[in-house]
Amino acid sequence: MSNKQNIASTTGWIAAIAASSCCIAPVVAAIAGAGSLSASFSWLEPLRPYLIGFSIIAIGYAWYIHLKPKPKDDCGCEIVRRPKFYEGKSFLVVITTFAILSITFPSYSHLLAPPEKSSAIMSSFTTVELDVQGMTCTGCEVHVNNATTEIDGVTSSTSDYRNESAVVIFDPNKTDIQTIAKHIEQETGYSVRQIKK
Repeated sequence: MSNKQNIASTTGWIAAIAASSCCIAPVVAAIAGAGSLSASFSWLEPLRPYLIGFSIIAIGYAWYIHLKPKPKDDCGCEIVRRPKFYEGKSFLVVITTFAILSITFPSYSHLLAPPEKSSAIMSSFTTVELDVQGMTCTGCEVHVNNATTEIDGVTSSTSDYRNESAVVIFDPNKTDIQTIAKHIEQETGYSVRQIKK
């Protein structure tokens, strides 16, 4: 593997991680119990398609360099030297696999999130549906649900990125809709534009 191939594969790997960091960070933060740290990655969401494309191009170029015919010396023989691990096909396979797992992370991230808190819902609890703008995957749903259930008085939160909504059940004696909306915005970086009636 040449220096160009190393640079291309490493660049592709980094771009793949960056493409899904907006989804990976909330799940990692939820598992670690540090939900507020993940809001700092939400700015990457609009760049996700470009980062995915860049990652595919960089890793594709690394494979092209690896698979193209090897240079030959004056006698017509291939120049052979023992490659180091990071220069070989095995490392390129590992990088490619990791990039694919990173890019597809939003589709399976909900399987890695800790289960949300649940408690008995009493008739004195209030249910509200919020418009949450900015969610694009199941990782975003996990992020919103974990941020919402951190609030004292919230017993349940279910988000749906396709509808850009979150249904929250809470005790109105302990919290209110404005507090919940503000907390979602602060912890996730998404915006709560309106409250559905």
